[in-house]
Amino acid sequence: MPCYNAEMFLREAIDSVLQQSYSDVELIVIDDGSTDGSRQILEEYRERVTLLDQENQGPYPARNLGLRHANGDLIAFLDADDWWRKDFLEKMHSALMENENAVLSYCGWQNIGLKGGRGEPHVPPDYEKEGKAERFLRAASPWPIHAALVRRRAIDEIDGFQAYLPTCMDYDFWLRIGMAHPIVLVPEVMSFYRHHDQGQIVSKQWRQAQNSWSVKKTFVDQHPDLVSQFNDDELRALIDGGLLRRGYDNYWRRDLVSARRIFRLVLRTGYWKLKDLRYLLPALLPERLYLVLIGLAE
Repeated sequence: MPCYNAEMFLREAIDSVLQQSYSDVELIVIDDGSTDGSRQILEEYRERVTLLDQENQGPYPARNLGLRHANGDLIAFLDADDWWRKDFLEKMHSALMENENAVLSYCGWQNIGLKGGRGEPHVPPDYEKEGKAERFLRAASPWPIHAALVRRRAIDEIDGFQAYLPTCMDYDFWLRIGMAHPIVLVPEVMSFYRHHDQGQIVSKQWRQAQNSWSVKKTFVDQHPDLVSQFNDDELRALIDGGLLRRGYDNYWRRDLVSARRIFRLVLRTGYWKLKDLRYLLPALLPERLYLVLIGLAE
């Protein structure tokens, strides 16, 4: 559990781990240079959790630090502002024990606090039955960081998280594990992701889209054996086409700042048709002018 200035939600996150029905749990919390009251809260739990410290480096270096100190054969990740249902670990553990070939179990989740009434509970598909490679590459990420339980040997095999991007390294992590090994679905909503404005790891949608696109391209370049079933055009449709879809999604949600930045990157990829230029070319304008003109055009 990486923790950076999470005092508002930290107790609920920790308690959701310590109160699991599966009790053989080692909780490691990494204080990533918090400057609020998080440290005082963590000290209250010192007898029940392992506390580690690092200067503020972000969640992925924090998770790697935690992995270096973890003793378990099974690993799960939880951010300090999210929480699990009480039977999360019990059911995820049972799924792996019943499927010896699987290296990872994953479950459904719910986004809490989204505006506009969004945030319905979601159960992902059974990727092993429904075209796993295509779905993994089409998605922004197959599941959130806190909706999986992983065998330690699979994490050691890929040497943990890469940390060259500030976001989407969990997507890279799941790609490198999930595409190479069998995984198993637990079709229940047992993890909860809180959306808020308190220094959250996930923030600007354009950055998420760009980093997700970069992760996909790097993965395909480094693991051609895992995507050999696709030809070049199919891969471009999944990767560059996925970026274009993210741009349109943000445009129609009226997140015009993100849409503009994504459309500018789409123009550089060359993956567009003439009909798209109506939306792409205005993105070349300065941001303020773009926002005014698109706003007037509504």
